[in-house]
Amino acid sequence: MERKANYSFPILVMEIAAILLGLIFLSPFYFVLSNSVKTLGEILLNAAKWPATYHWDNYKKVWEQLDFPHVFMNSLLITTFSVAGIVFISAMMAYRLVRRPTVFNKILFTALVASMIIPFQSVMLQLVRITSLLELRGHLYGIIICYFGFGLALSMFLFHGFIKSVPLEVEEAAVVDGCTPYGVFFKIVFPLLTPIMVTVIILNTLWIWNDYLLPVLVIGGNKDLTTIPLGITKFFGAYTKKWDLALPGLAIGIAPIIVFFLFLQKYIVEGITAGSVKG
Repeated sequence: MERKANYSFPILVMEIAAILLGLIFLSPFYFVLSNSVKTLGEILLNAAKWPATYHWDNYKKVWEQLDFPHVFMNSLLITTFSVAGIVFISAMMAYRLVRRPTVFNKILFTALVASMIIPFQSVMLQLVRITSLLELRGHLYGIIICYFGFGLALSMFLFHGFIKSVPLEVEEAAVVDGCTPYGVFFKIVFPLLTPIMVTVIILNTLWIWNDYLLPVLVIGGNKDLTTIPLGITKFFGAYTKKWDLALPGLAIGIAPIIVFFLFLQKYIVEGITAGSVKG
């Protein structure tokens, strides 16, 4: 009995530490949600205090001033098309690089991996010049193409490692049955990539949905393509910061991405379970 108690005490300590750590990570949500229903004076006076009265009209003001349905649709279109393109292009590229390990493909893989260490800030000026030269600035397809370029390397790297674990015998059997090369990839290999595909989708969705710098450079002053992060910046001026409106904007801006993450949660768990028994 004493041995059992000694064994469970470290586990209890670890569980308590994990709960405390989780609460620390969740604290930003508390500050955003609690302050989103306060007046500006209450926020500046004590941001950590629970609101005395709930000003739900803050959300109504933000909804109207942001024209939220419009900016939400812009963010949704940009994120959806960008992530879909990144997933398909990077998966096909990784498959080709793994199954055809030529000298050129090895050099290409090394170059793509090396590009991940280049800071985005170092290519900002060149990006503005190139997008202006190719007339990509201020257009929906322009920002999507830029996301293809910046998101391809990491996604390809993740797919590349996972495809190595896919048995080659499965593809050879499909070829014997008369399957074309494209059929082998889309009917056999691509469905097997679901676990890593979910990871790639989540990483790129979180990045693109919350991104601010790239849309500023590429979208520019085109208000028809304003995304949620760009719209929220209107509440921050040189001399005033409307926290009573910015925080509700942040709350309704992150709500769709949280719902999206919860929707994919079961696929994440399935991927972890499948990976634990692979091989």
